[in-house]
Parts: sequence; C-alpha cells; structure tokens
Amino acid sequence: MRIKYTALLALAGVWTAGFGQASLLHTHPDKTYREALALYNNKQYQASQTLFETVLAETSDPEVEANSAYYIANAAVRLNQVGADRLMEDFVDQYPTSVRRNAAFMDVADYYFENGRYPNALKWYRRVETYSLSRKERERYDFNMGYALFSSNKPGEAERYLQRVSNSQQYGSQAKYYLGYIAYQQDDYEGANARFDQITDPQLLEEKLSYYQADMNFKLGQFEQAIAQAQKQLPKSDRREASELNKIIGESYFNLGQYAEAVPYLEQYKGKRGRWSNTDYYLLGYSFYKQGDYASAVQQFNKIIGGEDAVAQNAYYHLAECYLNLEKKQEALNAFRNAWSMPFSEEIRRDALLNYARLSYEIGNPYEPVPGVLGTFLREYPDSEYKTEIQELLVDSYITSRNFRGAMELLEDNPRYASPATYQKVAFYLGVELFLEEDYQEALSIFDKAARSGADLVFTARALYWKGETAYALGDYEQALGAFQAFRNAGQARNLEEFGQLDYQMGYAHFKLKQYGPAAERFSAYAASAAPGPRKTDAQMRLGDSYFVGSRYRQAIEAYDMALSSGSSERDYAAYQKAMSYGFLGQEDNKREGLSTFIGRFPASSLKDDALFELGGSYANGGQDAQAVGFLDRLIAEHPKSPLVASALMRKGLIYYNSGRNNEALEAFKTVAANYPGRPEAVQAVNTARLIYVDMGQVDQYASWVRGLDFVEITDSELEAAAYEAADKPWVEGNTDAARRGLEKYLQQFPAGVNHLEARFRLAQLYYADNRAGEALELYRTVADAGSGESGEQALTRVCEILVSRGETREALPYLERLEATADIPQNRTFAQSNLMKGYYEGGDYPRTLAYAEKVLASPSLDDRIRSDAQVMIARSAWQTSDFDRARTAYARVSEIGTGAVAAEALYYEAYFKRQDGALEASNAAVQRLARDFSAYREWGGKGLLLMARNFDDMEDAFQATYILENVISNFSAYPDLVGEARTELAAIKARASENNASVNPQDNE
Repeated sequence: MRIKYTALLALAGVWTAGFGQASLLHTHPDKTYREALALYNNKQYQASQTLFETVLAETSDPEVEANSAYYIANAAVRLNQVGADRLMEDFVDQYPTSVRRNAAFMDVADYYFENGRYPNALKWYRRVETYSLSRKERERYDFNMGYALFSSNKPGEAERYLQRVSNSQQYGSQAKYYLGYIAYQQDDYEGANARFDQITDPQLLEEKLSYYQADMNFKLGQFEQAIAQAQKQLPKSDRREASELNKIIGESYFNLGQYAEAVPYLEQYKGKRGRWSNTDYYLLGYSFYKQGDYASAVQQFNKIIGGEDAVAQNAYYHLAECYLNLEKKQEALNAFRNAWSMPFSEEIRRDALLNYARLSYEIGNPYEPVPGVLGTFLREYPDSEYKTEIQELLVDSYITSRNFRGAMELLEDNPRYASPATYQKVAFYLGVELFLEEDYQEALSIFDKAARSGADLVFTARALYWKGETAYALGDYEQALGAFQAFRNAGQARNLEEFGQLDYQMGYAHFKLKQYGPAAERFSAYAASAAPGPRKTDAQMRLGDSYFVGSRYRQAIEAYDMALSSGSSERDYAAYQKAMSYGFLGQEDNKREGLSTFIGRFPASSLKDDALFELGGSYANGGQDAQAVGFLDRLIAEHPKSPLVASALMRKGLIYYNSGRNNEALEAFKTVAANYPGRPEAVQAVNTARLIYVDMGQVDQYASWVRGLDFVEITDSELEAAAYEAADKPWVEGNTDAARRGLEKYLQQFPAGVNHLEARFRLAQLYYADNRAGEALELYRTVADAGSGESGEQALTRVCEILVSRGETREALPYLERLEATADIPQNRTFAQSNLMKGYYEGGDYPRTLAYAEKVLASPSLDDRIRSDAQVMIARSAWQTSDFDRARTAYARVSEIGTGAVAAEALYYEAYFKRQDGALEASNAAVQRLARDFSAYREWGGKGLLLMARNFDDMEDAFQATYILENVISNFSAYPDLVGEARTELAAIKARASENNASVNPQDNE
C-alpha cells in the first residue's frame, strides 16, 4: 500500500526528500505528525506536505496513515499540483472507511468554490454525502452548490438548491438575490421583484439591486419607478453600467412622452460594444421629431440603414415627414417609398404610398415612371377617398413627364379620367412630339384629333397651325396652306406665338407650289413686321427669289438689297441673284459689274463657279470671246470638281467653233466627251464635233473617234426619245406607279442614254418615297457622281441622308465633304457640316469636330435642334480633350435650347459641375429636374442618381445615399456599368456605417 501511494506522490510532483528531512528522521512519528498538522493549519501546505510524507513512510498506525494521506492530497489540491485530483481519488479508494472521506469531498469542493473554479467545485460537491452534514454545513453546501450551478449557467438546477436556503439567516439575502436574478434573466420580472423586495441585507441592496430593479420596472412598463431607481444607481455605476442606466432613463422618459427629458439621457448611451442599433437611432430621432427639431431628427433617422422591421418602417415614415418640413422633397420621396415597401403597418403603408405618389407627380421620380406610381395607388386602394385626385394627377403625370403617347392611350381607354380640354391638350403635345421626331404621318393624324376636339379654342388654333407645319414637312403644300389659312381665320390666332410665323410659313408653302405672287405677298408681310434676325433675312431672300422667278426683277433687286444690308451669311447668294436680275433686265454691264464684284467680295462662295460661268456666257453673247474664254478657263482651273466644268468646256468649244478655230473647238469637245460620258453635254459635244469634222471633210476621223466612245451607240434615237417620253408623261401627271415602271424600262433599254441621269434621279425619288432607300441609294449615287446641276446636288444630299440614317458614317464622310464643298442650297451645306461634325466625333477626331461645330453654329436660319446638336458636339469633344470649362459652357447652352436626350445629357453635366463646385444641394436639384423632365432617358437618369448618392454621402445622409444606390442596383440592370459603380459605393458606405451601427451588415450589398 505504501509503495503504491508513494508512486502516486511522485506522479503528483510531491517532494519525497524535502527541507528539514535530516533533523526529523530520528524524531518520534507523533511529534512529526503534530508538526505537519500545525504547518497545514497555518496554510504552509508545501512544508506540511513534506512532513506528512515522512509520517506516511514511517507510521504503522492505520489512522495516522489515512490522515497523512488525506492531508498530502489536500495540500496538493491547494498547491494546484498536477495530479492532485488523482491523489484525492486514490485516498478515497484506499481508505474507504476513513472518517475524513466525506470531509475530503467537502473540503476540496469548498476550496475550488472559494477560488471561483465552479465546475471543479461542482464535481466534488456532487460526491458529498449530505445526510452526514450538520445543519450549518448543509446550508453552506446548498448555497455553494446553488451558486456554483448559477455561475456555470445552469439556472434550473441552481434554483432548487438556492430555494433551500432562501430563509437562511446567513445565506437568505444572497439566495433571494440570485433567485431574483434567475427570474430576471427568464423575463419573470414580477417574480424577480418579489425576490428582490425580500432582501434585507443593506450592502446587497446598495451595491447590486438598483440597476436590475430599474431595468425590471422599465420592462414592466413602470417607467417612473424605473427612472427613480436608475437615477439613484447612476452616480455609483461604472462606465458600462452608466451607459445602460442612461438608456433605461431615456427610454422611460420616451415612453412617458417626455421627449425633451429623454434626449440628454438617450445621447449618453454608448451602445453595445460602442455601437448603436437602428432602434437606438429611432428613439433619439423620434424625440427630436416630437419637439419639432426636424434637422436633428433627420441626423438620427438617416443613420437607420437596412432596417426590415416595424421600427424601421416608423422611422422612415417620420424621416419623410421631417424632410417635408425641411422642404427636402426628393429626400422625402425616398423615405416615403421605403416606408410604403414594408408590410408591418398597413396604415403607414397607405399614407406613405399616397405621399409617395403625390411627391412623384410634383417633383418627378428617378426610379420608376410617375404614372406607374399613381396607377399602383389606384390598384391597391381603389376605394380610397383620394381616388379622384390621383386619377387627375395620373393624367397630368403623363403630361409632366412628357409621355404624351401614354397619356393619349390612358384617356382613350379611360375618358372619365380627364376633361375634353385635357384630352385635346394631350393630343396637341403628342402631335408636337411626333413632329419633332419627324414622324409626320402620325403627327398629322394626332393634330387632326386635337383640332376636331374644339374643347379649348386656343389649342384648336394651335393644332391647326401645327397641322399646317406637318403637312408642309410631308410635301403636301396644298393641305399645309389650307391648315394655315384655317389658323389665320381662328379667333384666338392673333394672340398666339405661332401667329408671328404664319406669313413666313405660308410664304414657303406658296413658294413650293410655284405660286410666286402669293409667296411674295406673304414674305413681304413677314419681312415688314418681323424683328431683325436670321428668319427675317431668310424671308427677304425668299422674297427676292419669288420676284426673281416671277420675272419681277426690279422688285427682286430691292429685296436682295435688303438681305445684303442685314449682314446675312447668305450675302453671297443675294449679291449673285442681284447681278443675275440685272442680266434679265438687259443690263449686261450691271450684271458683269455685279458678278465681278461678287467674285472679289466672296472668293470662297459656293456660287463662285456659277458667277464665272455666267460672266463667260455674258461676254460670249457680247462677242467678247477673249474675256469669255478667260472667265471659262478660270472656272475650269479653279473649280475642277464643279458640275459646271462640262458646260464651261462646251461653251468654250462653241466659242472656238463660231470663230472658226476648229482644232481648238474639237479639243474642247473631245475633252467633254472623254471626261463626262454620262452627261447631256457629252452628246452635244459629239454632235457639234460631227459638224466640224463634216465641214473639214474628215468624216472617217470622226467615225474612228466615235467608235471609242461607249455612250455613243448605234441606237434608234427616236426609240429612246419615245421610251423616255413614256416614263415622263405619268411622272408629270403624278402617276407614280406608271412613272416607276416606265423609268425602270427606259433604264433597262438605254442605261447610257441621253436622259439616263434624269431618269435615275426620278426613279430614285420614287423609290425613296416608297421607303426603298436601299434601291434608291445606288441610283442617287450615280447621279451624284455625275454631278449635274440641281438634281446632282439633291442626289448627293440623299446619298448622305441614307448613309447617315443607316449609321454608315465612315462611308458617308467623303460624300458629306463633297456636299459641303459644292452645295448651292444653304440648308444642304448646313446638313453636310452637321453630319461631318458628328462623323468626326464618332471617329475620335475632336479638333475637326470642334471646327465643324463652329461652322454649323455660324450658319443662318439654324433651328434649335441643330444648334443644340452642335453645342453637344462641342461639349463632348471639349470633355474628351479635358477642356472642362469649354464643356461646361457648351452644356449650359444646350440646356437653354436642347430637347430629348441631349437636354438630359446637359442637365446631368449641370449636376456634375455643381458637385465639382461643392454645391451639393444645387447638384441634387439638377438631378431632380433630370428625373422629373427626362424620365425616358434612363441611362442619364441612372448616372444622375449616382451623383446624387455621392452628394448625400458627402452630406453624411447615409439613408438617402444607400437608398438611392440600392434602387440603382435593383432598377438599372440594363446598365451593368452603373450597377457595378452603385455596388462599390454601397459597400463602402455600409462598411463605414457598420462601425457605429450594429444593425448594419456591411456584407449585405443588395
């Protein structure tokens, strides 16, 4: 037995040859035992353990041996030696009849208990035989057992033992405290209070109970008692407990409706681990809200991010009200939408949706169409007392958001939603929209509806005017004149803005119908009353043209003089026409002088080649051949690409022929035949050359020369003439189907005939009008490449239009460059410059884009659409070249005149530049206008929302910033780049917010 126990001692790390051993070897064992016991009782466990080992090794007394083993194990426990529990276990096993067995269990358990090692204490307490304990020992056992179980988070078992000593004089107060605390933890506040009320120990009451009683009273709704208890405990509390007590006091005042008193205590709360929750922010925000301190309330409510409970719904609703009181309607819109989207309170949902719908109508909605929002309210609450109001707003919302087609469809399906006057107004604006989109056929039908409505005489008159504009755009000049005249006869017409343009538009309609007398009357009336400007100058120019075509040359000269004095950029045209008018009056000297002055004054004019040609003709007709040939040679040398070169060569050849200089004449005619085989001049040159060869008796040389010309075939000229006449007659009569068949047949039989260019041009016009632009293109291209006169310019313009409309910008560029260089019609030149500008921008040639944009802006009679296109090109090119000041200026000009997508783009950049200036509120206001007025342009709207989110983030309004970004993510999936930016921004904001708000999950990025 001793060998075994000694081995265990070695295992436990107990000394076997300790200090003082030599002096004790020859002492009496009883004396050693008593010394060891004295050392143990004096808590000198190490020394006592060594002496007890000596006794254990030498004694033959079983009781002394058992006692020594007990104290050795007990000392090992108290010294926290490895294997101490094992020593005690072996003591119990080896000395089962020892009177110290039960004391050993209790003693070891008490030791662990006193040292706070409750799981170890429980192990030994459970082995104690309680029936052998005295009453006092049993009370200690029950309390210690109950407390150890309580501390080991076993409240159910703990309660059983603590109940046994709840009436103990020694342990009763503490047992009731822990029983009360267990009830408190189990939310049995009444039971806890009953226990706490029975505690009589003043120290316990002073130190521990006030906090829990305050908390329990709060949870029981006894807020005044909670405040009293918490305020009593607050001065004695540490930092953590003080934070919780402030929260109890603040929330108690809150629940009593004493919001001013609640605020300072709520503000002193430090949160859990330094972070508040959404509820904490709500309580403080609502306290400010109830006092009318809306700005402070917003600062708290807007920190509530990602809430999905009734607290969040309430917070967002009150946040919206605060924003409304602060005149921040866009922010209120977002908060009302969030409150409506939550299901917790139906009353809040309904009221929030009503306000969300009203605000959407008032300021626009960047996330969803306003009509959709209003329609949602009508669907969800069809019997609402606000039904009529929302129906009216629904109609107006289509108008406000410029969705006139949607409004028209709504009213035709639901005519009771609005008055006939509103229907007429919608129809009118839809017509204008279609007109601007160049959908003239549908626009005409819609203007008809508006005019026939007659509900509002002002809109009836306006619809008639725009019906005339639309018919004019369709080329139906008779119908245009009828509509304009009906507008003139309308009683309201003279008070409308459109009336100021009426004479001008009617003048053009008469002009197109070749009714030059009435055209002159209208242009004259307009020019006499209009304010100075490009349109007045244009009217003077067209007045001159009307007189000119009507052979009223003196009046034409007067009109052209007025245009010249206006400083118009078309002064070259007026000067040229004035000179020509002198010619028709038989004043050849004045004509020559005018044309010569014209050439010197306008050397870069597109009409310079015409002037040189006319001078050549004038001098030829006057028999001054040398001067004539000089001007014709200048034309040929200075304008080699001019469509007049062939005619100039032909005229030069005729001068030589008429003066007997046959060889020089033949050289000119052969040049024409060789270089312009598809032109009528080539045929004339061949015929005239034939006469010279016949006169010279060189018919064989003529025949040899002609065989090398592809366009001179052995054909029946009379058959060709008949074929062309068969196509020409239905063309003149307006029978388009017959004309098309005749022209196709003529070109099939005579592809290089004398009239093939005119035939191709006419056939192309028919194809184009029949929406067969692809077939028309090659015909136009052939005519354009031949470059003959007016039809050549028209054909070249059509080639450009078709290629541009197809998006084939690169292929269109050389044609546009030709059109710009050769166009006699100013509008065609402007068209070429405008599309060259766009083409160069698409190709990344920003300097040339800028140059052409400036050219376009310099053009006269420029409508706002083209002007805004030019400004947009300037802005975009300046942006690409980092000239941000110029971009800013250009976008500002676009905002004044632009419509549609370019206006949306300009408004976005207005918001962008205001943000760069630090004017965040003004930037947000621009985004709101973008949402309200241009909701159809989703990408610009999405970009604007990202700007607004960044603005709110900079203003520390986390709710608005996250709300906007979450809506971009959910509603703009068609634009993945925008969604990606929104996700990145949202993650960053939530990561920052989670540092102070425990309710925010930074990983939740949806």
